Amino acid sequence: MLRKLFLYMALLSSGLALAGCGQKGPLYMPEEEPVAVETPPPPASQTQANTD
Repeated sequence: MLRKLFLYMALLSSGLALAGCGQKGPLYMPEEEPVAVETPPPPASQTQANTD
């Protein structure tokens, strides 16, 4: 009898531990961060033409 009680208590505590951990809600794939695109500086010939 004591052995059955110990088994039931172990199963109950294991079930509660498994139910209490993890992420709640639906599973999803994380969104990838957008890649930053750098624009190159204007050519030197255009910057000189503006200063003249």
